[in-house]
Amino acid sequence: MLKIGSLTLDSPFILAPMAGITDLPFRMICRRFGCELAFVEMTSAKALVYENRKTEKMVATRPDDRPLGIQLLGTEQEFILRALDIIRKYEYDIIDFNAACPVTKVTSKGEGAGMMKEPRKLGLLLKAIVGHTDTPVTVKIRAGWNERSVNAREVALYAQDAGIKGLFIHGRTREQGYSGRVDYNVIREVKEALDIPVIGSGDVFSALHVRKMFDETGCDGVAIARGSFGNPWIFFETAEYLKNGMVPQRPDIQEVADLMADHLRLIDSYHGPLTAPVVFRKLFAWYIKGFRDVKPLKERAFRAKTTGEVLELITEFRENAFYLQKVGIEHGEE
Repeated sequence: MLKIGSLTLDSPFILAPMAGITDLPFRMICRRFGCELAFVEMTSAKALVYENRKTEKMVATRPDDRPLGIQLLGTEQEFILRALDIIRKYEYDIIDFNAACPVTKVTSKGEGAGMMKEPRKLGLLLKAIVGHTDTPVTVKIRAGWNERSVNAREVALYAQDAGIKGLFIHGRTREQGYSGRVDYNVIREVKEALDIPVIGSGDVFSALHVRKMFDETGCDGVAIARGSFGNPWIFFETAEYLKNGMVPQRPDIQEVADLMADHLRLIDSYHGPLTAPVVFRKLFAWYIKGFRDVKPLKERAFRAKTTGEVLELITEFRENAFYLQKVGIEHGEE
């Protein structure tokens, strides 16, 4: 059980916000396998204020998409507070503030991980956010800007003093991006320094990685990001592993194909038939990763122009089941 402010969760495994990934169809697929708390895509406060149509679609939800959080990006208090007013109608369960995104076009504006350079400014901004909403506020940070300025503990203490109810921490510096190793010691130091829940993040690709995060850091929860790519089963597998010590058998090719088709139809309904094949391209590649002799299918998927074409490719993938299972290749193996 994980308690973040007024929100109590039965599951400590959280679907992290990911730009271009965690749209409504992606979240609903993950929820099928035990994902309890999910986040919409990282959302620019300015884009919300300027009524960007794409952003308005991103933050939309539906009654069964709960509990749900939103992660805001920005540095200017005026825009962030106005964005909070705009999203009140969606009644999110968590409002997270992004001080972790390492992308250059974000940090060059002082946003995302750029805020790790200014702990006091971040603390004041979080205090303003907390004072402007009744929804529990959290923040996501990184280990630091680079290896010479690993200041996560300092930043976390400023954030806690601002009144946040939980803290997400990715155990890499901004300079590392998503390369190199996650520093579990930094996450542990933050956990030991705070009185609020700490959710660890970074290199969580399996149930065993979740267990390692808990064991190495003592964190209260784990955020799952890239580990969910083509693998929404990770939420169920992790819960089962932590409960009884055994990782369930991976889904066979028929189950994978069925889920791919369901996911594609959700995307078609949500994004429309013209956009769906484009959105699903990367998802197709993720779902079939680990299966043998599927490179031609992936290449054709990236050229597909209609949902029907992609469904035909999923059927071809399904029909290779006997051969793939016979040689002992399981989904997800490298």
